[in-house]
Amino acid sequence: MSETETEAQENPHAKVVLQAARAMTKASLLITPPAVVVCIALFSILFGLHGFLGSLVGGALAMIASLSTLGLMKFSAGQDPMFVMVIALGGYVVKVVLLFGALTLLKGVTALHPLSLGITMIVAILLAAAAEFAAFRKTKIPTIIPS
Repeated sequence: MSETETEAQENPHAKVVLQAARAMTKASLLITPPAVVVCIALFSILFGLHGFLGSLVGGALAMIASLSTLGLMKFSAGQDPMFVMVIALGGYVVKVVLLFGALTLLKGVTALHPLSLGITMIVAILLAAAAEFAAFRKTKIPTIIPS
């Protein structure tokens, strides 16, 4: 039994966060990789090897960014709910800075087609976010509604 699963048994909040994270990860992995493959195929046809490489790098960066958020959810599940929010917001800031840094480093790489990279990233990130949102809405999470 892992440390996170042990915390989930002790902390009812952890169980809910882990349940949502599992559903969101499954939905994201079901939708995003096929979309990235379609982008890679499309940009390979349109722009050749440069389009293939740009789309491949863009898809990889987007999927890593998307899955890192879900990883942070699993990592912080056993923490106090306020600390979970701190980790989520801090993780978001770090992720944006790292993506900005990666794209800045890749700016001068002529082997990558920039439009292919950018469009693939946008498609992958938006589809992952939509899939995660839909999975979160479908997940049965106990809610207390004060009267």
